Amino acid sequence: MQPADLAIPILPSRSIPDTTAFYQKLGFAGGPHDFNNQYAIFKRGTVELHFFGHPQVNPSESHAGCYIRVQDVRSLYQSCLAADLPSAGVPRMDKLEDKPWGLREFSIVDLDGNLLRIGQIL
Repeated sequence: MQPADLAIPILPSRSIPDTTAFYQKLGFAGGPHDFNNQYAIFKRGTVELHFFGHPQVNPSESHAGCYIRVQDVRSLYQSCLAADLPSAGVPRMDKLEDKPWGLREFSIVDLDGNLLRIGQIL
């Protein structure tokens, strides 16, 4: 069943093929859109992310990102560990932690500097 309302982030990508490989390693399905290979759509469960081609984006200066709220952040974190991302630099994955503001969360910075904060309410 599709939710009545849904927000889908549209994030920049220097290379749609590289973005596709990165997000597939994280367990997302999808890739370049059939009608425009400079646009990509990825899904993992009910999470959906879109990307547009932006070859000039500088990953170290990117301010793009989104928050993804999930029901079971621990299992998602465990499956993302398989991508074997470093803990510093770009790309990277931060540790899963209980935050003082009442969320259990971790974050991923992708190849293009897009910040994905992923968490659940405690």
